[in-house]
Amino acid sequence: MMQNYETLAALPKDKLISLIEIYSKNWLAMDGVWFQSVERKCGMEEAMFHDEEAWKIFTAIEARRIKAFLGLPEQAGLEGLAKALQFRFYANLNRHEIAIQGNTLIYRVLDCRVQTARKRKQMELHPCRPVGIVEYAGFAKVIDSRISCTCLSCYPEIHDFTCCCAWQFTLEE
Repeated sequence: MMQNYETLAALPKDKLISLIEIYSKNWLAMDGVWFQSVERKCGMEEAMFHDEEAWKIFTAIEARRIKAFLGLPEQAGLEGLAKALQFRFYANLNRHEIAIQGNTLIYRVLDCRVQTARKRKQMELHPCRPVGIVEYAGFAKVIDSRISCTCLSCYPEIHDFTCCCAWQFTLEE
């Protein structure tokens, strides 16, 4: 009998990359399915409460695992954060850009799979700003405790119409 590791190890690189994309889509679908279930039954406010609570815990778990996987130091700085952001579960699903200038990193999501799906289903856009603040700030703090996060633009407070959302990370020395 084969173990899962042996099954995965036998796959060629292109199949493994495709499988990562499938896993990412499955994870994002599950995230959306549970959220929409709570949203339908209890309303957006209740769904957002549970979303924030889940992200407080999940984002720290995700950041710790990515940090260990990449072998990042305890205080990984903005360069470490830039690298780690590119390994998040949905990073290969959403088109994004990262720019570092001095002690600031700007992360912009150019195409968001969640908002695209909600538009397609003719649903209200996901008011992700409050959850995004919890998610991105929490992720950054695990990568480097000196990094703070500010939302530049995110639904429902859009200030930059050239992207879906934009986040500023500042390294406090």
